[in-house]
Amino acid sequence: MEQVVELRVGEGGQRLDKYVARMVPDLSRSRAQRLIEEGLITVNGEAAKPSYRVEASDLVLVRIPPPEPVEVRPEPIPLDIVYEDADILVVNKPAGMVVHPAHGHRAGTLVNAILAHCPELAATDEELRPGIVHRLDKDTSGLIVVAKNEAARRYLQRQFKRREVRKVYLALVEGRLEPPQGVIEAPIGRHPRHRKKMAVVEGGREARTDYRVLEYFDQHTLVAAEPKTGRTHQVRVHFASLGHPLVGDPLYGFRRQRLPLRRQFLHAQTLGFRLPASGQYVEFTAKLPEDLRKVLEALRGQ
Repeated sequence: MEQVVELRVGEGGQRLDKYVARMVPDLSRSRAQRLIEEGLITVNGEAAKPSYRVEASDLVLVRIPPPEPVEVRPEPIPLDIVYEDADILVVNKPAGMVVHPAHGHRAGTLVNAILAHCPELAATDEELRPGIVHRLDKDTSGLIVVAKNEAARRYLQRQFKRREVRKVYLALVEGRLEPPQGVIEAPIGRHPRHRKKMAVVEGGREARTDYRVLEYFDQHTLVAAEPKTGRTHQVRVHFASLGHPLVGDPLYGFRRQRLPLRRQFLHAQTLGFRLPASGQYVEFTAKLPEDLRKVLEALRGQ
């Protein structure tokens, strides 16, 4: 059963995430941040950012979903490993694979596969995400880095926080995108009416995506998108906000799709970061999977 906690702020000035973690002993600060981003923690009935400074007399409502099962079992799922050393694993994730267990996805995830490949990792943290430092949507294919120990996880997390990690996605968008090179800077937050969706909203979290056009087709544009921030669904939301949603996107795309694709055309092609052991900058690439290649071949043949 969902737990609901009402908090009336006495002395203000503290960040919302820190205030909630202090006032609700069962919540860590990272867990509080996720609840805030999911719209489950509100201030005076309105959504807020984790960095919001609470004020005296604010009414903070905290909704805590029932706990997830605590056991994640290793599963011998084949992995397309691009690179591996004692600290990290770089995997080319296929479309259709969820990164970590969540409601409705208890098995068959990347975490289940990683636990079988790296038995030394243990799914003991409260979020059941051992080694996970960033995510890809279920139906987004491409590169993801996983930490094999706590020191490596912290080292990678610092790089993501400082925006030192290079990520390049290939995306096919609807229509002719102009100009052929540009920057999308638009804040992203929870959709005001549809809780499963994100949107460009006033007061949302800062979000920036650089892009360049790789190829024009009759009714579509192939782009390389380089998100400089890591907001949920960022690339999908940013292009949809311009009126050029991703081909095949069931959440942000056109209701009637013009091309036969069963998922959004989005592939994490390039991932660059510094190795935990040496500090050396490395960059990895993953080829476009067959389903996306076929779409491009069909467009080029028209």
